[in-house]
Amino acid sequence: MSDIAISVENLSKSYLLGHNAEHTESYTALRDVLASNVRNLARKTRDMIHGRAVVQGDLIEEFWALKDVSFEIKRGDRVGIIGRNGAGKSTLLKVLSRITEPTKGRIQIAGRVASLLEVGTGFHPELTGRENIFLNGAILGMTRREIQSKFDAIVDFSEVEKFLDTPVKRYSSGMYVRLAFAVAAHLEPEVLIVDEVLAVGDAEFQKKCLGKMEQVSKEGRTILFVSHNMDAIERLCGQIIWMQGGKVHESGPCVNQIIKSYLHGKEVVNESPEWRKTDKTKSNPYFDLLSIRMTDSKGKIVPRIFSRDSDIEIQIEANISEPDKALNVGYAIYSENGEVIYWSCMTDSEEKYWPKLLTGMNRLKTSLPHRLLNEGKYTIEVMASLHNRQWIIEPGTANNSVVFGVSGGLSESPFWYAKRPGIIAPIFRWYEV
Repeated sequence: MSDIAISVENLSKSYLLGHNAEHTESYTALRDVLASNVRNLARKTRDMIHGRAVVQGDLIEEFWALKDVSFEIKRGDRVGIIGRNGAGKSTLLKVLSRITEPTKGRIQIAGRVASLLEVGTGFHPELTGRENIFLNGAILGMTRREIQSKFDAIVDFSEVEKFLDTPVKRYSSGMYVRLAFAVAAHLEPEVLIVDEVLAVGDAEFQKKCLGKMEQVSKEGRTILFVSHNMDAIERLCGQIIWMQGGKVHESGPCVNQIIKSYLHGKEVVNESPEWRKTDKTKSNPYFDLLSIRMTDSKGKIVPRIFSRDSDIEIQIEANISEPDKALNVGYAIYSENGEVIYWSCMTDSEEKYWPKLLTGMNRLKTSLPHRLLNEGKYTIEVMASLHNRQWIIEPGTANNSVVFGVSGGLSESPFWYAKRPGIIAPIFRWYEV
Protein backbone atom coordinates (compact mmCIF):
# COMPACT_ATOMS: atom_id res chain seq x y z
CA MET A 1 0.00 0.00 0.00
CA SER A 2 1.34 3.44 -0.92
CA ASP A 3 2.12 5.83 1.94
CA ILE A 4 0.93 8.83 -0.14
CA ALA A 5 -2.39 10.18 1.15
CA ILE A 6 -2.78 13.15 -1.23
CA SER A 7 -1.12 13.71 -4.59
CA VAL A 8 -1.72 16.95 -6.50
CA GLU A 9 -0.28 17.57 -9.97
CA ASN A 10 -0.49 20.87 -11.87
CA LEU A 11 -3.79 21.81 -10.24
CA SER A 12 -5.43 24.98 -11.57
CA LYS A 13 -8.79 26.61 -10.95
CA SER A 14 -10.17 29.60 -12.83
CA TYR A 15 -13.30 31.69 -12.37
CA LEU A 16 -15.04 34.11 -14.68
CA LEU A 17 -15.60 37.53 -13.14
CA GLY A 18 -18.18 39.95 -14.48
CA HIS A 19 -17.69 43.73 -14.40
CA ASN A 20 -20.08 46.49 -15.31
CA ALA A 21 -18.59 48.80 -17.91
CA GLU A 22 -17.92 52.25 -16.48
CA HIS A 23 -19.24 54.98 -18.76
CA THR A 24 -16.86 57.90 -18.77
CA GLU A 25 -19.50 60.20 -20.24
CA SER A 26 -22.22 61.66 -18.06
CA TYR A 27 -24.86 60.81 -20.69
CA THR A 28 -25.48 57.35 -22.20
CA ALA A 29 -27.85 57.04 -25.13
CA LEU A 30 -30.81 54.65 -24.86
CA ARG A 31 -29.63 52.79 -28.00
CA ASP A 32 -26.26 52.10 -26.26
CA VAL A 33 -28.04 50.66 -23.21
CA LEU A 34 -30.30 48.48 -25.40
CA ALA A 35 -27.35 47.27 -27.50
CA SER A 36 -25.40 46.36 -24.37
CA ASN A 37 -28.38 44.40 -22.97
CA VAL A 38 -28.80 42.51 -26.26
CA ARG A 39 -25.08 41.57 -26.32
CA ASN A 40 -25.24 40.37 -22.70
CA LEU A 41 -28.37 38.30 -23.39
CA ALA A 42 -26.73 36.69 -26.45
CA ARG A 43 -23.58 35.86 -24.49
CA LYS A 44 -25.55 34.35 -21.59
CA THR A 45 -27.60 32.26 -24.03
CA ARG A 46 -24.41 30.89 -25.65
CA ASP A 47 -22.99 30.09 -22.21
CA MET A 48 -26.16 28.18 -21.23
CA ILE A 49 -26.14 26.20 -24.49
CA HIS A 50 -22.49 25.19 -24.03
CA GLY A 51 -22.93 24.38 -20.32
CA ARG A 52 -20.73 27.24 -19.11
CA ALA A 53 -21.36 29.34 -16.02
CA VAL A 54 -23.60 32.34 -16.64
CA VAL A 55 -21.79 35.48 -15.46
CA GLN A 56 -23.41 38.88 -14.90
CA GLY A 57 -21.71 42.00 -16.27
CA ASP A 58 -20.68 43.75 -19.46
CA LEU A 59 -17.00 42.77 -19.27
CA ILE A 60 -15.82 39.22 -18.49
CA GLU A 61 -12.42 38.56 -16.90
CA GLU A 62 -10.79 35.17 -16.26
CA PHE A 63 -9.27 34.92 -12.77
CA TRP A 64 -6.95 32.05 -11.77
CA ALA A 65 -7.45 31.30 -8.07
CA LEU A 66 -5.00 28.36 -8.38
CA LYS A 67 -2.25 27.99 -10.97
CA ASP A 68 -0.12 24.85 -11.48
CA VAL A 69 -0.15 23.71 -7.85
CA SER A 70 1.72 20.43 -7.17
CA PHE A 71 2.59 18.61 -3.93
CA GLU A 72 2.43 15.25 -2.15
CA ILE A 73 1.32 14.54 1.42
CA LYS A 74 2.05 11.27 3.21
CA ARG A 75 -0.32 9.34 5.46
CA GLY A 76 -0.36 10.71 9.01
CA ASP A 77 1.20 14.05 8.05
CA ARG A 78 -0.09 17.22 9.70
CA VAL A 79 0.19 19.94 7.08
CA GLY A 80 -0.39 23.63 7.73
CA ILE A 81 -1.41 25.87 4.84
CA ILE A 82 -0.62 29.56 5.25
CA GLY A 83 -0.80 32.67 3.07
CA ARG A 84 -2.37 36.08 2.80
CA ASN A 85 -6.07 36.50 2.12
CA GLY A 86 -6.74 35.72 -1.55
CA ALA A 87 -3.68 33.47 -1.85
CA GLY A 88 -5.81 30.46 -2.87
CA LYS A 89 -5.89 28.52 0.41
CA SER A 90 -9.67 28.09 0.68
CA THR A 91 -10.04 27.37 -3.04
CA LEU A 92 -7.42 24.62 -2.72
CA LEU A 93 -9.32 23.03 0.18
CA LYS A 94 -12.63 23.23 -1.68
CA VAL A 95 -11.11 21.44 -4.67
CA LEU A 96 -9.56 18.76 -2.44
CA SER A 97 -12.90 18.34 -0.66
CA ARG A 98 -14.65 17.88 -4.03
CA ILE A 99 -16.88 20.89 -3.36
CA THR A 100 -15.71 22.50 -6.60
CA GLU A 101 -14.20 21.02 -9.74
CA PRO A 102 -10.66 21.95 -10.85
CA THR A 103 -10.19 23.61 -14.23
CA LYS A 104 -7.02 21.62 -14.91
CA GLY A 105 -4.78 19.17 -13.12
CA ARG A 106 -4.95 15.85 -11.31
CA ILE A 107 -5.76 14.92 -7.70
CA GLN A 108 -5.46 11.54 -5.99
CA ILE A 109 -6.70 11.07 -2.42
CA ALA A 110 -6.47 7.75 -0.60
CA GLY A 111 -9.51 7.18 1.63
CA ARG A 112 -12.44 9.15 2.95
CA VAL A 113 -12.26 12.93 3.33
CA ALA A 114 -14.04 14.94 6.02
CA SER A 115 -13.86 18.72 5.69
CA LEU A 116 -14.79 21.66 7.87
CA LEU A 117 -14.42 24.72 5.64
CA GLU A 118 -17.03 27.21 6.82
CA VAL A 119 -19.90 27.41 9.27
CA GLY A 120 -22.68 25.22 7.92
CA THR A 121 -20.63 23.04 5.58
CA GLY A 122 -22.19 19.57 5.31
CA PHE A 123 -25.16 20.26 7.61
CA HIS A 124 -28.80 20.51 6.59
CA PRO A 125 -30.29 23.49 8.48
CA GLU A 126 -33.76 21.96 8.83
CA LEU A 127 -32.46 18.74 10.42
CA THR A 128 -31.64 18.41 14.10
CA GLY A 129 -28.13 17.97 15.45
CA ARG A 130 -28.80 14.26 15.97
CA GLU A 131 -30.05 13.79 12.39
CA ASN A 132 -27.09 15.68 10.96
CA ILE A 133 -24.64 13.40 12.77
CA PHE A 134 -26.18 10.36 11.04
CA LEU A 135 -26.41 12.24 7.72
CA ASN A 136 -22.70 13.12 7.79
CA GLY A 137 -21.76 9.56 8.73
CA ALA A 138 -23.79 8.21 5.83
CA ILE A 139 -22.09 10.66 3.45
CA LEU A 140 -18.72 9.29 4.64
CA GLY A 141 -19.92 5.77 3.84
CA MET A 142 -20.39 4.55 7.43
CA THR A 143 -23.12 2.17 8.54
CA ARG A 144 -25.69 3.17 11.12
CA ARG A 145 -24.08 0.83 13.64
CA GLU A 146 -20.66 2.46 13.11
CA ILE A 147 -22.14 5.93 13.61
CA GLN A 148 -23.98 4.82 16.78
CA SER A 149 -20.72 3.51 18.23
CA LYS A 150 -19.22 7.02 17.87
CA PHE A 151 -22.38 8.95 18.75
CA ASP A 152 -21.78 9.45 22.49
CA ALA A 153 -18.17 10.57 21.93
CA ILE A 154 -19.32 13.13 19.33
CA VAL A 155 -22.01 14.57 21.60
CA ASP A 156 -19.67 14.66 24.61
CA PHE A 157 -16.94 16.47 22.66
CA SER A 158 -19.31 19.02 21.09
CA GLU A 159 -21.03 19.86 24.41
CA VAL A 160 -24.38 20.49 22.68
CA GLU A 161 -26.33 17.57 24.19
CA LYS A 162 -29.06 19.92 25.47
CA PHE A 163 -29.78 21.09 21.89
CA LEU A 164 -29.30 17.77 20.10
CA ASP A 165 -32.94 17.55 18.96
CA THR A 166 -33.13 21.20 17.88
CA PRO A 167 -32.82 22.08 14.15
CA VAL A 168 -29.28 23.30 13.57
CA LYS A 169 -30.57 26.48 11.88
CA ARG A 170 -31.28 27.69 15.42
CA TYR A 171 -27.70 27.04 16.58
CA SER A 172 -25.25 29.86 17.18
CA SER A 173 -22.14 29.86 14.97
CA GLY A 174 -20.11 28.54 17.93
CA MET A 175 -22.50 25.62 18.54
CA TYR A 176 -22.53 24.87 14.80
CA VAL A 177 -18.74 24.63 14.68
CA ARG A 178 -18.55 22.55 17.87
CA LEU A 179 -20.85 19.89 16.46
CA ALA A 180 -19.40 20.05 12.94
CA PHE A 181 -15.83 19.56 14.17
CA ALA A 182 -16.85 16.77 16.54
CA VAL A 183 -18.54 14.92 13.66
CA ALA A 184 -15.62 15.48 11.25
CA ALA A 185 -12.99 14.32 13.76
CA HIS A 186 -14.80 11.32 15.28
CA LEU A 187 -16.16 9.59 12.19
CA GLU A 188 -12.65 8.36 11.34
CA PRO A 189 -11.92 9.88 7.92
CA GLU A 190 -8.53 9.10 6.45
CA VAL A 191 -8.10 12.80 5.60
CA LEU A 192 -9.35 15.65 7.80
CA ILE A 193 -9.44 19.14 6.23
CA VAL A 194 -9.99 22.12 8.53
CA ASP A 195 -10.14 25.77 7.47
CA GLU A 196 -9.98 28.90 9.66
CA VAL A 197 -13.55 28.14 10.80
CA LEU A 198 -12.22 27.07 14.23
CA ALA A 199 -11.61 30.75 14.96
CA VAL A 200 -15.38 31.04 15.53
CA GLY A 201 -15.11 28.91 18.68
CA ASP A 202 -13.91 30.13 22.05
CA ALA A 203 -10.28 29.77 23.16
CA GLU A 204 -10.96 26.67 25.27
CA PHE A 205 -12.69 24.88 22.41
CA GLN A 206 -9.89 25.80 19.97
CA LYS A 207 -7.40 24.25 22.38
CA LYS A 208 -9.60 21.16 22.60
CA CYS A 209 -9.77 20.90 18.79
CA LEU A 210 -6.00 21.19 18.40
CA GLY A 211 -5.56 18.40 20.94
CA LYS A 212 -8.04 16.22 19.05
CA MET A 213 -6.25 16.85 15.74
CA GLU A 214 -2.94 15.82 17.32
CA GLN A 215 -4.58 12.61 18.52
CA VAL A 216 -6.13 11.97 15.09
CA SER A 217 -2.77 12.31 13.35
CA LYS A 218 -1.13 9.87 15.79
CA GLU A 219 -3.74 7.32 14.66
CA GLY A 220 -2.28 7.58 11.14
CA ARG A 221 -4.80 9.95 9.63
CA THR A 222 -3.80 12.97 7.55
CA ILE A 223 -4.66 16.57 8.50
CA LEU A 224 -4.70 19.72 6.36
CA PHE A 225 -5.07 22.81 8.52
CA VAL A 226 -5.49 26.40 7.29
CA SER A 227 -5.02 29.11 9.90
CA HIS A 228 -3.78 32.66 10.37
CA ASN A 229 -2.73 31.67 13.90
CA MET A 230 0.97 30.88 13.48
CA ASP A 231 1.24 29.56 17.05
CA ALA A 232 -1.38 26.90 16.26
CA ILE A 233 0.37 26.01 12.99
CA GLU A 234 3.73 25.65 14.77
CA ARG A 235 2.25 23.51 17.52
CA LEU A 236 0.24 21.16 15.34
CA CYS A 237 1.98 20.85 11.98
CA GLY A 238 5.11 19.02 10.90
CA GLN A 239 4.85 20.22 7.28
CA ILE A 240 3.84 23.56 5.83
CA ILE A 241 2.66 24.92 2.47
CA TRP A 242 2.92 28.67 1.88
CA MET A 243 0.46 29.81 -0.81
CA GLN A 244 0.98 33.07 -2.68
CA GLY A 245 -0.96 34.32 -5.69
CA GLY A 246 -2.59 30.93 -6.27
CA LYS A 247 0.75 29.11 -6.34
CA VAL A 248 2.92 27.18 -3.86
CA HIS A 249 5.51 29.77 -2.89
CA GLU A 250 7.39 27.53 -0.43
CA SER A 251 6.81 24.19 1.29
CA GLY A 252 8.57 21.63 3.44
CA PRO A 253 9.20 20.46 7.02
CA CYS A 254 11.02 23.64 8.15
CA VAL A 255 7.87 25.05 9.76
CA ASN A 256 9.52 27.73 11.93
CA GLN A 257 11.75 28.99 9.12
CA ILE A 258 8.93 29.23 6.56
CA ILE A 259 6.65 30.99 9.07
CA LYS A 260 9.37 33.57 9.78
CA SER A 261 9.84 34.16 6.05
CA TYR A 262 6.07 34.52 5.63
CA LEU A 263 5.74 36.99 8.51
CA HIS A 264 8.70 39.00 7.24
CA GLY A 265 7.17 39.06 3.78
CA LYS A 266 3.90 40.38 5.22
CA GLU A 267 5.80 43.17 6.96
CA VAL A 268 7.52 44.34 3.79
CA VAL A 269 4.12 44.91 2.15
CA ASN A 270 3.38 47.86 4.46
CA GLU A 271 6.45 49.97 5.13
CA SER A 272 4.44 52.59 7.04
CA PRO A 273 1.53 52.14 9.50
CA GLU A 274 -1.09 53.08 6.93
CA TRP A 275 -3.47 51.15 4.67
CA ARG A 276 -5.59 52.63 1.88
CA LYS A 277 -8.15 50.96 -0.34
CA THR A 278 -6.72 50.83 -3.86
CA ASP A 279 -8.73 48.09 -5.59
CA LYS A 280 -12.10 48.51 -7.26
CA THR A 281 -13.92 45.74 -5.42
CA LYS A 282 -17.61 46.23 -4.82
CA SER A 283 -18.17 48.36 -1.74
CA ASN A 284 -20.40 47.29 1.12
CA PRO A 285 -23.25 49.80 1.57
CA TYR A 286 -23.18 49.45 5.38
CA PHE A 287 -19.44 50.04 5.76
CA ASP A 288 -16.91 50.57 2.96
CA LEU A 289 -13.47 50.78 4.57
CA LEU A 290 -11.23 53.34 2.85
CA SER A 291 -8.20 53.70 5.11
CA ILE A 292 -6.49 52.87 8.40
CA ARG A 293 -3.63 54.93 9.77
CA MET A 294 -1.62 55.12 12.98
CA THR A 295 -0.76 58.70 13.91
CA ASP A 296 0.66 60.80 16.72
CA SER A 297 -1.52 63.20 18.71
CA LYS A 298 -1.15 65.83 15.94
CA GLY A 299 -2.46 63.48 13.23
CA LYS A 300 0.93 62.84 11.60
CA ILE A 301 1.59 59.23 10.50
CA VAL A 302 4.11 57.63 12.85
CA PRO A 303 7.23 55.69 11.76
CA ARG A 304 6.91 51.96 11.14
CA ILE A 305 8.67 51.31 14.47
CA PHE A 306 7.86 53.63 17.37
CA SER A 307 8.54 53.76 21.11
CA ARG A 308 5.98 52.24 23.43
CA ASP A 309 6.09 55.57 25.31
CA SER A 310 4.49 57.26 22.27
CA ASP A 311 0.91 58.52 22.28
CA ILE A 312 -0.57 56.66 19.30
CA GLU A 313 -3.96 57.17 17.68
CA ILE A 314 -5.71 54.74 15.33
CA GLN A 315 -7.78 56.50 12.67
CA ILE A 316 -10.34 54.68 10.50
CA GLU A 317 -12.02 56.20 7.46
CA ALA A 318 -15.06 54.65 5.77
CA ASN A 319 -17.98 55.49 3.55
CA ILE A 320 -21.53 54.52 4.52
CA SER A 321 -24.44 54.63 2.06
CA GLU A 322 -26.98 52.69 4.16
CA PRO A 323 -26.70 53.56 7.88
CA ASP A 324 -27.72 50.75 10.24
CA LYS A 325 -28.01 51.00 14.03
CA ALA A 326 -26.60 47.48 14.35
CA LEU A 327 -23.25 48.50 12.80
CA ASN A 328 -20.27 47.85 15.06
CA VAL A 329 -16.70 48.76 14.12
CA GLY A 330 -13.50 47.76 15.85
CA TYR A 331 -9.95 46.57 15.42
CA ALA A 332 -7.91 43.52 16.38
CA ILE A 333 -4.20 43.43 17.23
CA TYR A 334 -2.12 40.29 16.57
CA SER A 335 1.36 39.29 17.70
CA GLU A 336 4.12 38.37 15.25
CA ASN A 337 2.97 34.74 15.48
CA GLY A 338 -0.64 35.57 14.65
CA GLU A 339 -1.98 35.33 18.21
CA VAL A 340 -4.81 37.73 19.09
CA ILE A 341 -3.62 40.28 21.68
CA TYR A 342 -6.96 42.03 22.09
CA TRP A 343 -10.06 43.33 20.31
CA SER A 344 -11.44 46.83 20.72
CA CYS A 345 -14.90 47.90 19.49
CA MET A 346 -16.68 51.25 19.32
CA THR A 347 -19.54 49.72 21.41
CA ASP A 348 -17.32 48.68 24.35
CA SER A 349 -18.36 51.76 26.36
CA GLU A 350 -21.80 52.99 27.43
CA GLU A 351 -24.19 53.53 24.52
CA LYS A 352 -24.26 57.31 25.03
CA TYR A 353 -20.56 57.41 24.10
CA TRP A 354 -20.88 55.42 20.85
CA PRO A 355 -19.85 57.35 17.71
CA LYS A 356 -22.70 58.52 15.46
CA LEU A 357 -22.20 56.94 12.02
CA LEU A 358 -24.16 58.71 9.29
CA THR A 359 -24.57 58.60 5.51
CA GLY A 360 -21.40 59.61 3.67
CA MET A 361 -17.79 59.84 4.84
CA ASN A 362 -17.17 58.80 8.47
CA ARG A 363 -13.94 59.16 10.44
CA LEU A 364 -13.33 57.27 13.67
CA LYS A 365 -10.47 57.68 16.11
CA THR A 366 -9.30 55.73 19.13
CA SER A 367 -6.02 55.33 20.99
CA LEU A 368 -3.48 52.54 21.35
CA PRO A 369 -3.15 51.91 25.11
CA HIS A 370 -0.10 53.74 26.44
CA ARG A 371 2.77 51.48 27.56
CA LEU A 372 0.81 48.26 27.07
CA LEU A 373 2.53 46.31 24.29
CA ASN A 374 5.97 44.82 24.79
CA GLU A 375 8.77 45.31 22.29
CA GLY A 376 8.01 43.41 19.09
CA LYS A 377 6.16 43.37 15.78
CA TYR A 378 2.38 43.54 15.61
CA THR A 379 -0.45 43.62 13.07
CA ILE A 380 -3.61 45.65 13.35
CA GLU A 381 -6.73 45.08 11.22
CA VAL A 382 -10.19 46.63 11.13
CA MET A 383 -13.31 44.52 11.64
CA ALA A 384 -16.96 45.45 11.16
CA SER A 385 -20.29 43.71 11.59
CA LEU A 386 -24.03 44.16 11.87
CA HIS A 387 -24.40 42.94 15.44
CA ASN A 388 -25.87 39.42 15.71
CA ARG A 389 -26.65 39.48 11.96
CA GLN A 390 -23.58 39.27 9.76
CA TRP A 391 -19.89 40.07 9.41
CA ILE A 392 -18.99 42.87 7.01
CA ILE A 393 -15.22 42.55 7.62
CA GLU A 394 -14.51 39.35 9.51
CA PRO A 395 -11.30 39.15 11.57
CA GLY A 396 -8.55 37.27 9.73
CA THR A 397 -10.30 37.34 6.36
CA ALA A 398 -9.77 40.85 5.01
CA ASN A 399 -6.67 42.31 3.40
CA ASN A 400 -6.70 45.59 5.34
CA SER A 401 -3.91 44.98 7.82
CA VAL A 402 -1.13 47.34 8.90
CA VAL A 403 2.13 46.07 10.43
CA PHE A 404 4.01 48.11 13.02
CA GLY A 405 6.83 47.67 15.52
CA VAL A 406 7.17 48.72 19.16
CA SER A 407 10.53 49.39 20.77
CA GLY A 408 12.08 50.62 24.02
CA GLY A 409 10.60 52.39 27.00
CA LEU A 410 10.25 49.29 29.18
CA SER A 411 10.55 51.00 32.54
CA GLU A 412 12.45 53.65 34.49
CA SER A 413 13.94 50.94 36.70
CA PRO A 414 17.68 50.12 36.41
CA PHE A 415 16.78 46.42 36.75
CA TRP A 416 15.46 46.16 33.17
CA TYR A 417 17.73 46.67 30.18
CA ALA A 418 16.23 44.20 27.67
CA LYS A 419 12.86 42.98 26.47
CA ARG A 420 10.67 41.54 29.19
CA PRO A 421 9.01 38.12 28.84
CA GLY A 422 5.43 38.22 27.59
CA ILE A 423 3.44 39.97 24.88
CA ILE A 424 2.34 42.88 27.05
CA ALA A 425 4.54 44.82 29.46
CA PRO A 426 2.42 47.34 31.39
CA ILE A 427 3.96 49.45 34.13
CA PHE A 428 2.19 49.45 37.53
CA ARG A 429 2.96 51.38 40.70
CA TRP A 430 3.54 49.37 43.87
CA TYR A 431 2.80 50.54 47.42
CA GLU A 432 3.58 49.30 50.88
CA VAL A 433 0.55 48.44 53.04
